[in-house]
Amino acid sequence: MTKQPLLTPYKNNVALKNRIIMAPMTRSRADNPEKKPVDELHGVYYEQRASAGLIITEGSQVSERAVGYINTPGIHTEAQVAGWKQVTDRVHQQGGKIFIQLWHVGRMSHPYFHDGALPLAPSAINPEAQSYTPEGFKDTVTPKAMTQNEIDETISDFQQAAKNAVAAGFDGVEIHSSNGYLFHQFFNGTSNTRTDKYGGSIENRARFFFETLDAIKEVIPQEKIGARFNPSLHGVFGMTMDKETIPTFEYIIQKLNDYNLAYVHLSEPFTDVSNIPFAVTEIAKHFRPLYNGTLMINSNFDQESGNKVIEAGHADLVAFGKLYISNPDLVERFAEDAPLAEWDKDTFYTPGKKGYIDYPALEDKKTS
Repeated sequence: MTKQPLLTPYKNNVALKNRIIMAPMTRSRADNPEKKPVDELHGVYYEQRASAGLIITEGSQVSERAVGYINTPGIHTEAQVAGWKQVTDRVHQQGGKIFIQLWHVGRMSHPYFHDGALPLAPSAINPEAQSYTPEGFKDTVTPKAMTQNEIDETISDFQQAAKNAVAAGFDGVEIHSSNGYLFHQFFNGTSNTRTDKYGGSIENRARFFFETLDAIKEVIPQEKIGARFNPSLHGVFGMTMDKETIPTFEYIIQKLNDYNLAYVHLSEPFTDVSNIPFAVTEIAKHFRPLYNGTLMINSNFDQESGNKVIEAGHADLVAFGKLYISNPDLVERFAEDAPLAEWDKDTFYTPGKKGYIDYPALEDKKTS
């Protein structure tokens, strides 16, 4: 394959050597007591993948109250910042660029992680899902509706996490406002039944996100901020679409034209939503005309479909997830039209090196 759009440089607010993005993926390797990245694991893992145009890290909690899964790293302590600094140094030494994804799971958590306290959410509505704890999967509970003070504290947590990201050497941050987590819970009318300024109208349900974005851009240039959304998420992560779901995301994406972000990161549907009358089945195609900035798209793309979506003008960048688990040199493999290695799903979330840093690069296989 010649003249692949994926392999062309991209320059807007962030200059990238190609348009192949490593998507954020939870890998559950922060199994130390401090929940910090460690050089011999996280450092090697991300360094191996530094030929990507941009790496977006796994979701990293902005506070203890943000936690909802075992062995996931944070960005709210000095030890975590120091751990991430080892990672960013390794990536930069290889000429790569790396953003950290800032994460708060909201109601997708369990009291186990909070000394028995209820998880925080926009409203006291159980997502009827499961949270993975050291004791195995546990059913979610009815969360605590956030007070104004808790909303303000959470905004401050995100702002401080962005400051910490700068100290850790990251090139930017991505706000995780997708996949049924805290901001997404505020967006959705089935999980947000508030009657204050954060509920009711579309503008009100988006307010918390924009207040957080405004706080973050006080400490890091907005050209170094990305945001991720999943407009047609339905039936997973506790999310149920309604007739206002797509108009809500249309409002959010259009309002983001007033900012100068690094990118907006959208996901194609995770499940079949063709039978839902108010869903959108082609996210990139639908939202591209609404957004003037850099648009990133992900979910189940391969080399062919990734090149096509850019060539069609529906997206500027394509994020790849599972392909990057088993192909640390995905860019080089695409360039050579080389075979791709298969991933081992049994090691997606298990501690240790196996299934994490032991997938060989193509050059390693040629010389072995």
